Parts: sequence; structure tokens; C-alpha cells
Amino acid sequence: MFKNCLYLILLVSACTPALKASAQAKFFYAVEQGQSRVIRAEAGKTKVDWEWRVDQYVPDSARKWFSNLSEVKPVYQQQYLLITASGGGVALVRLADKKVVFMVYAGGNTHSAELLPDGNIVAASSTGGYLTLIRTDTAVAAAAVRTSRIKMPDAHNVVWDRKRQLLWATGGQVLYGLSYNMNCDAPELTIKEQIELPDGGSHDLFPVFGQDRLWLSTHDHTWLVDMVGKKLTEVSKLDRIKSLSSGPERYPLMMLRAIDTNRKWYNNQLIDAKSNVIFDLEGLKIYKARWDLPNAFSYPDTHTFKTCK
Repeated sequence: MFKNCLYLILLVSACTPALKASAQAKFFYAVEQGQSRVIRAEAGKTKVDWEWRVDQYVPDSARKWFSNLSEVKPVYQQQYLLITASGGGVALVRLADKKVVFMVYAGGNTHSAELLPDGNIVAASSTGGYLTLIRTDTAVAAAAVRTSRIKMPDAHNVVWDRKRQLLWATGGQVLYGLSYNMNCDAPELTIKEQIELPDGGSHDLFPVFGQDRLWLSTHDHTWLVDMVGKKLTEVSKLDRIKSLSSGPERYPLMMLRAIDTNRKWYNNQLIDAKSNVIFDLEGLKIYKARWDLPNAFSYPDTHTFKTCK
């Protein structure tokens, strides 16, 4: 018996370093416009571990909706991905089999999307300047999905605030807080709060991991938005930041900084707040990246896929 116990102790000791190494791995999802795909990779590595490609999983009739993928968010306990594209497409993809379980055309250079508590989706489109409320019904064809629009100039982002039951979105030089009527069949949003921003050109808006704050990038700056005091604090003067994502201790603030302000709005590198490289793979055209982590600011711990049907 003693020999068996000793064997088990040695076995556990031998496995421990591998377990620790695995626990320290930091994975992220990113939209990669060069090959019209979503990728999953590990910080510090130089390879792509997983991909979802538009040309493999989107039918020909809707493929043009998903040109220039613009955002990916891990949702539903990180079992699904919420994906948008500048071509106007919005898709919900199941990770287990990469199937598109729901998609719709929002149009207008769609930059971001968010889940609402009842399973409906809202998307932000900069061209035309509007939010699209989408009734998430998997029983109908994509062209028959019911949608409605709310004017919002230069709309670039949407984030659900579970604590306050508000949707946050920027339009022009204003951060708007909108209430939702929680009516799955007839969804409506109403502006309840407005916060003036110190500069315009708002781009990314995303929760700070584990905190009651939001990251906000504008054309020339990066900000922290304190949701209690509704105050903004500048955290970086780096310009052209297209996405921000943070995590627990030892996770850096991951940012995508566009190469230039003209036509190269992507980059093959992800950096931290001090411009240290987190990930670099030549040839990639990354636009936004998110750590593969839960988002308690927006979603409950137990969060299962919902539809209106």
C-alpha cells in the first residue's frame, strides 16, 4: 500500500508543472481580415491554433455580408462567438462545431454587436449612424429576421451593463445609456443617460475585467470610464486603438493599434499599454482581439443560448 501511495505522489508531482503551464496560458480570439476568418491563438506564441472561416461556414448568398470582419466576442459561457463584419453581417457561431446558429444583415458598416438579456441582439453601424435591434429567431431565414433601427451618429460599439440594466453605446462625442424593454417579440431601446466625452472619434468600448468600468478608445486616446462616478481617466495617448481587452492578474491590457489612419486599419501585432508586443505573426490583418475570458460585467455566470423561438 505504501508503494502505491508513493507512486501516486510521484505521478502527481510529475504532472504538476504541466498543469501550471496550462493554467498560465493566455488565449484570445481575433478577427483576421486577410483571410476573412476568426482565429484563436495564445499570447507569446507565433501560430494560430484554431480558425473559423467565412468561406467555409457562411452560405454563398450571405458571404458578402461578412467582408472585413470587425469584431468577435466570446459569449454564452465562452461556448459561442458573436461576430460582426463591415459588410453588415452579424453571426452567432457555436464553437463545438463552428456552425452559424444565427445570422442577419444589419448593414451600414457594422462595427460591433451585443447580446441582450432575452437573447436578442443589438448591432452598431457607423455608416448611416444607427443601432439595429435584432429579434433572434433561428426558425426563420436570415432575410426574414425582424429588425428595427435607432439613429445614433457614427455608432461604433455596444456593451450591455447587467448591474444597471442599460446598454452603453457611443455616438459622436457622447456615451449613451439606453434602457431595454425586455420584450423579445417587440424589442425597443430608449435613451436614459448621456455622458459627454472629452474627444470624438470613439471606437472600441469594452468592459474592464472584474471591475465596474469600461475601456473606451477614441481616435487619439484610450480612456477608463468609471461607471459609478461617470468620470473618464486617460490611460494612454496611443492613437488608432481599434480594440482593448483586459483580464485578471498577469493578463496585460491587449490592444490592436492600426498601422496608419489611411487604408491600413489593421495590424499583425497585438500590444500592451506600453507598446510591448503580446502577439506577432507576419501576414495577419487583425482588427480586434478579445481574451478568451468570461465577461461578468455583461452576462450572468450561468448564461445559456436563448432565442425568441
